[in-house]
Amino acid sequence: MKTTAESFSITAALITTIVFAAAITVPGGSSQDKGTPLFKKEPAFIIFSISDAISLFASSTALLVFLSILTARFAEKDFLVSLPRRLFIGLFSLLVSATAMMIAFSATLFLVFCGKKSLMLAPICGLAFIPIAFFVSLQFPLLVDLLKSTYSHISGNQRKRILKSFNPDVMWLRSGK
Repeated sequence: MKTTAESFSITAALITTIVFAAAITVPGGSSQDKGTPLFKKEPAFIIFSISDAISLFASSTALLVFLSILTARFAEKDFLVSLPRRLFIGLFSLLVSATAMMIAFSATLFLVFCGKKSLMLAPICGLAFIPIAFFVSLQFPLLVDLLKSTYSHISGNQRKRILKSFNPDVMWLRSGK
């Protein structure tokens, strides 16, 4: 779990850096007079702005969640719900961030290089879908395992047996709380 969180936190930090830089360096530049973006009224620029902001917030969330996993106390009972839930939230946030980043990148490509040729929209969207599809297909088994292990309904007796197998001397189990 720790190794997974370390790897994903590096990825989240890279995405955060990239989308922050993209937000500062506006596609097409800014006007000399007012400093407002030149493509301010273009629909592709609005899509870029929204998806870049979503990517920034989602990658920051993922980074903080993965850091919370790395600094967790790693008690036995945390491995039942708390840590898998954090890993799921972080992985889902990372997926949202990567998807929004690809949308922002595609909007920038369309805005800067395609003019208003809507014919170019299909190839750009198709090519942007490929890395997202790979990421989802490679991480989907982990997401399913995390969902099953975290949110499957375990009866009270089964949960007590699982917890006893980790540490039979836990006092709160004996008291029935």
